[in-house]
Amino acid sequence: MAMSDDAHGSASLNPASATPGGSVSKPAAAKAPPAKPASPAGGPPAPAPEAAAVPEPNQMRRRIIWTSVWGFAAATSLMFMRFFFPRALFEPETVHNIGYPGDFAIGVNERYKQAYRIWVVKEPPRLFVIFGKCTHLGCTPDWKPAENKFKCPCHGSGYTPEGINFEGPAPRPMDRAHVELNAQGQIIVDTSQLYSWFKAQGGPDNFENPGAYITI
Repeated sequence: MAMSDDAHGSASLNPASATPGGSVSKPAAAKAPPAKPASPAGGPPAPAPEAAAVPEPNQMRRRIIWTSVWGFAAATSLMFMRFFFPRALFEPETVHNIGYPGDFAIGVNERYKQAYRIWVVKEPPRLFVIFGKCTHLGCTPDWKPAENKFKCPCHGSGYTPEGINFEGPAPRPMDRAHVELNAQGQIIVDTSQLYSWFKAQGGPDNFENPGAYITI
């Protein structure tokens, strides 16, 4: 008798599960999730496009400011570092030992034209050195042995074997370099000290100065 009361109690507690006639109904099936739309060509569904990330205006401002700050700091550092490195100018040597007077034959010698831009001219009783620079625009003339003259390839200025201008636009003779003999009797040439003659202007003839030639 107690069992029937329990059964009746359980049935009364769950009236939805009972149907007329005493039969018990099954619980309703759960609803299936909605089907995903099929992608074209039967492939997996394409993901939805994501919007491109746009940086905020404040973030862009910060980037610009910091880029400017670091650029300025780098430029300042480079300028500061320049003070630790001396800006030395390496200029070519101007004093040369060209040997003994007996090493040169009479006339114009081109042995040191390429190395020192000079011609050694030996005309007894003198030996002098012509600096190879045209007095017109600074080109290096060529020695023409067949014509016995210097000829500038730029504008045609002509010079005698002594470097005296006689044709073309050159305004004066070519300069002569300082020359002297050392204690061993060798010829020392200094192209940083030049002797000029402003012949057309009536200037002094510095070719006669001591140092413009040596006596042999």
